[in-house]
Amino acid sequence: MSVARTALGRTRRNHEFALGFHALVVIAVGYVLLAFSKDANLPPDLAVILGSMFGLYIGAHIALRKLAPNADGTLLPIVAMLNGIGFVTISRLDNAIARNQAVWSAVGVGLFILTLIVVHDIRVLERNRYTCAFVGVGLLLLPLIPSPVGVTLNGARIWARIGPISFQPGEIAKILLVVFFAGYLVDTRELLSRSSRRVGRLRIPDPRHIAPLIAIWALSMLVLVFEQDLGSSLLQFCVFASMLYIATGRSRYVWGGLTIFSLSAFAAYKWFDHVQVRVTTWINPWPTSRTGGYQIIQSWYAFANGGVSGRGIGLGSPDRIPVAVSDFILAAIGEELGLFGSVAIVLMVLLLVGSGLRIAIDQHEPFTKLLVSGLTIILGVQTFVIVGGVTRLIPLTGVTLPFVSYGGSSLIGNFIVVALLARASDSTTGRRQRVQVP
Repeated sequence: MSVARTALGRTRRNHEFALGFHALVVIAVGYVLLAFSKDANLPPDLAVILGSMFGLYIGAHIALRKLAPNADGTLLPIVAMLNGIGFVTISRLDNAIARNQAVWSAVGVGLFILTLIVVHDIRVLERNRYTCAFVGVGLLLLPLIPSPVGVTLNGARIWARIGPISFQPGEIAKILLVVFFAGYLVDTRELLSRSSRRVGRLRIPDPRHIAPLIAIWALSMLVLVFEQDLGSSLLQFCVFASMLYIATGRSRYVWGGLTIFSLSAFAAYKWFDHVQVRVTTWINPWPTSRTGGYQIIQSWYAFANGGVSGRGIGLGSPDRIPVAVSDFILAAIGEELGLFGSVAIVLMVLLLVGSGLRIAIDQHEPFTKLLVSGLTIILGVQTFVIVGGVTRLIPLTGVTLPFVSYGGSSLIGNFIVVALLARASDSTTGRRQRVQVP
């Protein structure tokens, strides 16, 4: 290992540790303030909570230092800050759920480390793209198996139960499908860029080249529609269209995708009652202020009550918002941390997405570039969908705010995504250093 490469890795890891330490201090102060809002005594579990937070971060940091020493130094601190703010907010709402979130965070960090151990070179995933497609579609089908495996919750059949464990298979499936899309697009991007067939005034690529890609995507969309998980359907569609545009550089795929999405959204509105309810509530929630529109109206009150600087940690009333620990956690943060806190959350996600896109730009191999872009787009679109739904920019859909909302499956999937981003960053930097320094 060259001296320059060692120095670069050490510098990045030292900066990472310093940023993460400051993030954990902020989270610890927030947890103490939350405890003081209830009584004048420090919480008896303070040492355990702080020790666990620091232990998890140090474990992930050491794993990067040993397994991916040249990885981007901003990924882990941002994730720690988002996850910590989410934990403090969930603790404010429900201590029992917060303990579950802490366990899932530990599992997520464990899988983060395991991913770094197993995936020595992210390019190895390209050889297994069809296996990833098969397993990904299989995971999407899992909730459709009759009870007790498939579980319906809040009108959506997106949960699966194996023994005592319930999880959302779609959170892992979306990562596997991105691997397949990236691998297949690398093989066919040149062919997809050329229009060899004419349909009326339109010129399209040879159907033989695009048919397998559309088949896998359409099957995943169909399964998600039958599960009535339209939020994940929107996420998958946006990721697919974005990766297709990145691979080919042809804007017609974007316009074609928007057309297909518009038609699909209209069909979903006509076919599914719960979609009609969500669209009606989005347009005007006040006639259903005590039923379907209750959540969104309470979130407005929370944002308004928080104002610019917020009511203070533990001093608001976010418990009035149903499902505040997951779908509406941003509204709970907005009430107690105000506009400043809400914008800070969005900016941190933007920094995370920006880091991912920078890693994608640095990639030299087409597969890695597409894969990293797709994984980053997952985080960005997921955030846009939930933030847009809570603020009534778009109809509300059932997705989580990455690393902040309560949800074990979502946490695990997002930690795996960040591990793959770190691995790609480390591999690229390492190869560049080997070329520059003999």
